[in-house]
Amino acid sequence: MERFATVVVIGAGQAGLSAAYHLQRRGFVSALDAPEAERSYVVFDADAAPGGAWQHRWESLHMATVNGIFDLPGLPKPPVDDDEPSRDAVPRYFGAYEERFGFPILRPVRVTRVERVDDDPDGRLAVTTNDGPWVTRYLVNATGTWTNPTLPVYPGQHTFLGRQLHTSDYATRDEFAGHRVAVVGGGISAVQQLEEISRVAWTAWYTRREPVFLPGEFDHETIGRDIIAKVVADVEAGHRTGSVVSYTGLAWTPYALAARDRGVLVRRPMFTAIEPHGVREADGTFTSVDVILWATGFKPALTHLDPLHLRNAEGGIALRGTRVESDHRVHLIGFGPSQSTVGANRAGRDAVAEIARDLARDDAGSRQPADRRA
Repeated sequence: MERFATVVVIGAGQAGLSAAYHLQRRGFVSALDAPEAERSYVVFDADAAPGGAWQHRWESLHMATVNGIFDLPGLPKPPVDDDEPSRDAVPRYFGAYEERFGFPILRPVRVTRVERVDDDPDGRLAVTTNDGPWVTRYLVNATGTWTNPTLPVYPGQHTFLGRQLHTSDYATRDEFAGHRVAVVGGGISAVQQLEEISRVAWTAWYTRREPVFLPGEFDHETIGRDIIAKVVADVEAGHRTGSVVSYTGLAWTPYALAARDRGVLVRRPMFTAIEPHGVREADGTFTSVDVILWATGFKPALTHLDPLHLRNAEGGIALRGTRVESDHRVHLIGFGPSQSTVGANRAGRDAVAEIARDLARDDAGSRQPADRRA
């Protein structure tokens, strides 16, 4: 049976929880408890437990190592042990947050398809899930990137007799002890995992471009403001946004300094081919490896929105704020300039504010006399 919510939120990570909080503050009620309410909402989460992507991070990523977790709106995070794995501490905080506010979250529910009910630009959207169909007036998408890892294709890749895995599959350095490991990628995760694995295994680090390390301390306020401005310009122009590091560069974090000081932070140009027992280097020589770790990042997980045809010829999605330019009913949060935790909070707030303004205009229009509306 088809169910209805004025607003459907997809994803219960930082951005999705922020949206749920601001919907509740503006008087939206649970579509599960009051399906006939004038202003209702529901949240779908594909995971079985709270925590978003954090619950899937690798074991050794401790709270002291992550790049900062901004407080969710309305409930500061409690003191945390810097040595505690982030995959334990953050989900515990998210779970307490959900319990505190009682959001209508359905899990595990995966959205497989979103499409227009008809050609009316102000019409409803049909949302197909593995728990049945829903219809909504507005969609707030907060699905992040974790479920859409980027896996490059290289000549001979299928012939490799060793192990290949992505950052999303990484658990602990101990599984690589005694092996020869190629770490591929120029981002933060690549450097973190290179430093860890190099303590128990032989490693080689490969990137497409020479990594750029920022001199001195990372000025979050100044650099962050400049970076956000660049990403906003890209999404407003409908360009495909690059990786976080392509905008920020790499900071000299403690793990980067440790890798440098031990002589393992030595970049090699990308290999040209993969062979059964190793890789063919850019200079034509051969290097034997047992494992290839693709620390090659992630892309936005948006395939369920493909029926809406939101992408332009370049493959990007143009936004104005959080709203998709080609369909005002759809908001993307935790996307582009709002991928940081503080950005996700603000995007959740801004998307809900836009939706509330739309609904207020609709209400005002419906109260006008027919001759004035004309």
